[in-house]
Amino acid sequence: MTKPAPIDDVPIGGDVIRLGQFMKFAGLLDSGGDVKEAILNGHVAVNGEIDRRRGRQLQLGDVVSFDGRTVRVCP
Repeated sequence: MTKPAPIDDVPIGGDVIRLGQFMKFAGLLDSGGDVKEAILNGHVAVNGEIDRRRGRQLQLGDVVSFDGRTVRVCP
């Protein structure tokens, strides 16, 4: 049985952040172009479901998964 990937907490210093911004802030990808491509191609999951909206507003506690990494939005 495969263990689930650990979830890293990423404090954002506020209550909401857009998905594209959060991916760069959390270090999942370095450039806005790469983030846009990954999201539009369906490689990013939010709370376990694929989301293709770069501007999606993430709330505290939301979990983002990409390329084997999982990060959680924290205050």
